[in-house]
Amino acid sequence: MTYTTDQFTEMSQLLQQVKSEIGRFIVGQESAVEFSLYAILADGHALLEGLPGLGKTMLIRTISDVLDLSFSRIQFTPDLMPSDITGTSLIERDAEGRQQFTFREGPIFHQMVLADEINRATPKTQSALLEAMGEKTVTILGDTKKMARPFFVLATQNPIEMEGTYPLPEAQMDRFLCKILVAYPSREELAEISRRTTGSQLILLSKKMNTASLIDAQDMVKEVLIAEDILMVAVDIIQNTHPEHSEHQEIQQFVQYGSGPRGLQSLIRLAKARALMEGRYHVSIGDLKHVAKPVLRHRLLLNYEAEAMGKNVDELIDSVLSTAGKGVLK
Repeated sequence: MTYTTDQFTEMSQLLQQVKSEIGRFIVGQESAVEFSLYAILADGHALLEGLPGLGKTMLIRTISDVLDLSFSRIQFTPDLMPSDITGTSLIERDAEGRQQFTFREGPIFHQMVLADEINRATPKTQSALLEAMGEKTVTILGDTKKMARPFFVLATQNPIEMEGTYPLPEAQMDRFLCKILVAYPSREELAEISRRTTGSQLILLSKKMNTASLIDAQDMVKEVLIAEDILMVAVDIIQNTHPEHSEHQEIQQFVQYGSGPRGLQSLIRLAKARALMEGRYHVSIGDLKHVAKPVLRHRLLLNYEAEAMGKNVDELIDSVLSTAGKGVLK
């Protein structure tokens, strides 16, 4: 479907209203809100990482309310089973006493699924999300069921160094379009949080979108243009994350494996989502650079030397971005 310039403009304005409405309830965390919305617009999944108590769960609930999506929350614990996520088939008797299998859907069968503290569960249970996230289907006893559209998994996780956590499998990490770091609030933000949460005033949120308008927005993201020279800048960014192809000494020295094709796809999709929210229907180099860290930080595998020296993956991505797009008209 082809959209007019006016339709792009109207959608951009609507998305800014969504962002503003979320900001009425969520104090600070502009980056987390921004990239969560980008991931949803790009029809992908997001991983939010931060210390406990920083509002990750509340952020996702608020986004769900403003977008008017069906919502479910899965609290990941060490004893959680895969069937607790996907559902299970039970043998039940009908009115005539005959036995038959009846499928009872798990919490995964909603439009927005909050996988809360996903790294508290064992890798076997974490992997139960893989098919749903990648294929948007769930197979139970050979029967394949489709997810509702739109469908998003927005997962929260606590930093790996905290007790009682399990690192996410690499295959599952790659399923997330982006990894968003939730920062500790500033002094002013802490004061505002206390004002809002310890008084009697209630903030009622308005629903700014619905399923139909959100699907329209996702379709518009796909229509955002990317010029061939900008596309090749994205390719160069991904290629420069690989030590055997990179022109950057730090990448050669500290990175064991770089990003794959899914990282390139995610980079372009997220850049298109940003362009739409900014009111443009073409991708710029600035869009690519703006979304690169959340897209790549969970896709670069550092070597032992980097771990021993305490190298930060975001700093390594900065070195790649420092030369990205040189000589290309922005």
